[in-house]
Amino acid sequence: MASKKSTSSSTSKKATKASSAAKKTAKKSAANPTAKKRTASAAAKKTSTAKKAAAKKAPAKASPKRATKKSVTTPSPAKKKPAKSKFDKKFLDEMEALLHTERARYVHSAEVLKAEADSLMEDREPGDVQFDEESGEGDTLAVERERDLALSAQARHSVDQIDQALQRIKDGTYGICIHSGEPIPKERLRAIPWALERVEYKAMGLGRR
Repeated sequence: MASKKSTSSSTSKKATKASSAAKKTAKKSAANPTAKKRTASAAAKKTSTAKKAAAKKAPAKASPKRATKKSVTTPSPAKKKPAKSKFDKKFLDEMEALLHTERARYVHSAEVLKAEADSLMEDREPGDVQFDEESGEGDTLAVERERDLALSAQARHSVDQIDQALQRIKDGTYGICIHSGEPIPKERLRAIPWALERVEYKAMGLGRR
């Protein structure tokens, strides 16, 4: 009887152990889906993080540049420098003195002619608008006045040309033809000290003096 009791007790212990082991296995199997889910979510996070890092490292695509038209600038022709005077100092001093003399003469002439034109206006009596057609006095006074004014203007113009010639002496370009760049003969300069061109260009009507 004693042997039977020991046998039954050992059998019950084995059954208890087996049931506890089965319970543990069941718990582990029940816990496995959660672990699998955690592992899957962790893997998904790693994948998204890796994609973001790769996107940051990847260089941005450059936008296509628009073709811009280059403005073509044509170079402007270089201006020719005026030729330097080839006359000696003695001749230039002679011309400078002659120019000053001519300038004073023309200034005086312009002032006298202007004064005469003004005096013709003063000689008219107030209210004189028409004159006797037979005597022609009105026409004569008008013609004389216009002539004096024109001669005075010409004298002033000569003064301006003389001033320009004096400036050319200072610049070292006096006596050079403005058309050919060749020296103007001394004889022409002595006759017209402010001449700008040679005789052949004056004959062709390219200049004024």
